[in-house]
Amino acid sequence: MKLSAELRAFEGRIGHRFARPALLVQAVTHGSFASPGREDNQRLEFLGDRVLGLVMAEALLAADPQATEGQLAPRFNALVRKETCAEVARAAGLGEVLRLGRSEMISGGRRKLALLGDAMEAVIAAVYLDAGHDAARDLVLRLWGDRIGRVDADARDAKTALQEWAQARAMPPPAYVEVAREGPDHAPRFTIEARLADGSTARAEAGSKRQAEQAAAKALLERV
Repeated sequence: MKLSAELRAFEGRIGHRFARPALLVQAVTHGSFASPGREDNQRLEFLGDRVLGLVMAEALLAADPQATEGQLAPRFNALVRKETCAEVARAAGLGEVLRLGRSEMISGGRRKLALLGDAMEAVIAAVYLDAGHDAARDLVLRLWGDRIGRVDADARDAKTALQEWAQARAMPPPAYVEVAREGPDHAPRFTIEARLADGSTARAEAGSKRQAEQAAAKALLERV
């Protein structure tokens, strides 16, 4: 199979030349573009998630031999969560080469966090199947770069940290309320308010509810 110029350029950006180009094509094929003769990237995503997890676990153990499991777990979660995968995908220009159906194209699929994160995991799996674990490990370490070394010692996401803060004070979990939604369907903006039982609140805006909730939780943590 001959790759397009765009996919050849993407190979250059990620630093891996595929011996089996069909794997890369599958990795960038979203379900909205799939057909009986065109397999989508869901199975590769499943595998890539596990490969990424193993590579990150190994990297974190090597980076800090004295860290406890309690310290390693939040660092691990911060590095493998969908937001980080999507961030890496954007840096590599993965959105530019995704094969999407018309509906996803219209709705801004190339910028969607979940879609980019899933595709990044699929690319990791494609490299793993194409050239083995060492090649996949090298790819992940190269693309994640200094994110591994600078991950916070306590890398809990903001919502988890805020919930633990509330529980430590015998308060119920925080509530997250959507107070506004603006913009077209393909590029919405959500405003979320995080609320504690003592009346403390904070608001944040983002392109997805999940991102807005995290930002609101972070803002409220800083306030309390």
